Amino acid sequence: MERIQQITQLFVFGFDGTEPDAHILRMIRNFGIGGVILFSRNIRDPLQTARLIHSLQDASAIPLLVGIDQEGGRVSRLPSPFTSFPGNHALGLSGSRKLSYAFGRATAEELSSVGINLNFAPVLDVNTRPENPVIGTRAFGGDASLVADLGCSVIRGLQDHGVIACGKHFPGHGDTSLDSHLDLPSVHHNEERIRSLEMLPFQRALLSGMETVMTAHVLYPALDTVLPATLSRRIIQNILREELRFNGVVFTDDLEMKAVEDRWGMERSSVLAINAGVDALIICHDPEKQEKGLHAVMDAVEKGEIPVERIEAAAARILDLKRRWLKTAFYPDLHKIETQVGSREHRELALTIAGYGG
Repeated sequence: MERIQQITQLFVFGFDGTEPDAHILRMIRNFGIGGVILFSRNIRDPLQTARLIHSLQDASAIPLLVGIDQEGGRVSRLPSPFTSFPGNHALGLSGSRKLSYAFGRATAEELSSVGINLNFAPVLDVNTRPENPVIGTRAFGGDASLVADLGCSVIRGLQDHGVIACGKHFPGHGDTSLDSHLDLPSVHHNEERIRSLEMLPFQRALLSGMETVMTAHVLYPALDTVLPATLSRRIIQNILREELRFNGVVFTDDLEMKAVEDRWGMERSSVLAINAGVDALIICHDPEKQEKGLHAVMDAVEKGEIPVERIEAAAARILDLKRRWLKTAFYPDLHKIETQVGSREHRELALTIAGYGG
């Protein structure tokens, strides 16, 4: 594979509309980006979603990662007739591994039926700060062992049924007082506390076979006094890669979020993230910023600011993930969509989970 193809595989872009626009098709056909992320703006109904994904995959020489944030609760991108599941908080109140696994399975069945192969879920943050403006009920709760138990169950449910799981936000966004979409939060606990509490669910999930991780745009002064986790070589390369021995794919959270873009800019944050040990850069909205990030990484490789070995390692992880999970081209199966999306079994499961406080 040529170097430019290795670089472009490291990018996941969002786009507007319920059909592929000219920009995303150019990024796929001409540049060969590695994946796309879907939002509510892209989804009208199951059949349209399946056709959209088929069009995107058909434009790509290498199968695309097609991701979505389908956590349940207040972070759900899929409208009716997709099943509306309660958030992780309800599963936490149930304390049930069985229900958590069933939720992961049902979510995977609905996602995979329309061609979505990657879910940026579950949230593995431990919600120890009740006034947290961004996590809250997205978390299973404030007990690290509970979060680990139920998070691992959701991950197994997703991955046993054909959808790649992505735990977030490493090393933990649960004890912040700011929303990283708007500002740069900090977690001021000592290193021992961060490792024993915030990181515990991630450590357990890695041992249970979670394939991918998403980073937090959060500063942890005990670990790195200057850079947030997404941009920190100590947190990603030294701790996640070397100490925790994670060799799966590491995604950034959206690089357009103000926590990183306002301070480091799209170009610099893209380069810093790759050098920190991240494999895939997510840029969700602005086509101009997407191209800025892409060209910044290309230029940094050419100038030697990013070692070639770093690009080769990241591309190899992404391609290995695709080789193992995206074995065949996606073609919509109308019968599968009709029988799995919003099925009676899934609706009953949602009601059962909601009964615990959803």
